[in-house]
Amino acid sequence: MTEIKILSWNVNGIRAVARKGFLEWLAKESPDILCLQETKANPEVLTGDLLAPPGYQVYWNYPERKGYSGVAIFTKIKPLKVQNGFGVPVFDAEGRVIISEYPGFTLLNVYFPNGKQNAERLKYKLDFYETFLEFSEALRRGGKKLIICGDVNTAHKELDLTRPKENEKISGFLPVERAWLDKLIAAGYIDIFRCFHKESGQYTWWDMKSRARERNVGWRIDYFFIAENLFSRVTDAYILPEVIGSDHCPIGLKLEFNHQP
Repeated sequence: MTEIKILSWNVNGIRAVARKGFLEWLAKESPDILCLQETKANPEVLTGDLLAPPGYQVYWNYPERKGYSGVAIFTKIKPLKVQNGFGVPVFDAEGRVIISEYPGFTLLNVYFPNGKQNAERLKYKLDFYETFLEFSEALRRGGKKLIICGDVNTAHKELDLTRPKENEKISGFLPVERAWLDKLIAAGYIDIFRCFHKESGQYTWWDMKSRARERNVGWRIDYFFIAENLFSRVTDAYILPEVIGSDHCPIGLKLEFNHQP
């Protein structure tokens, strides 16, 4: 059996996290695939091992607007195919999606929009959600076995944030946002972390201004969703709250295959 370890992390700026030991952490943790969100950098402004750490191929998707959004995949396993975006210009312009295809699965690394700014951005977020699900379902109908990871920017259940009552009218925990996660799960995608961890106090994002991380006043808004036809391959799903450098922490997934994916 071959074990595959995939990590996902909203780094809130790859250059910022690089100054806090990112490359050393990557070398120590040594995931087979690392998915990053909110890289906030075009490759031409990066240098050295940030562009191509030893042992990894790197794929980038960055937006038209500089210093904003962006996703990347660092992979030891050469993908069969890599695609940026859905093919929908209004969403693809923000550089939020990379799809990488491997023999055993197709991985979607996604930085979902934040809806807190105003009503217009909330609508953009909800429209992005629907477009994403339509895109994913088309892949699945085509026989793909999907792994979805990234910053979804919504806590699903009251268990997934410290203060649910105080935040039920705030984007990130609105009923309409949570209902979309219900819809995603009803379509056959599994919130795999909750299959391994039922306890409260498990978060992936903390407000830095209020030093909430020190008190573990947080939200779980970063996820791995697994299509049902991959469930038997998963051996572990976890959060790495001790890893600092961003207002988010990394999340992890381990799978086993009979051969190299």
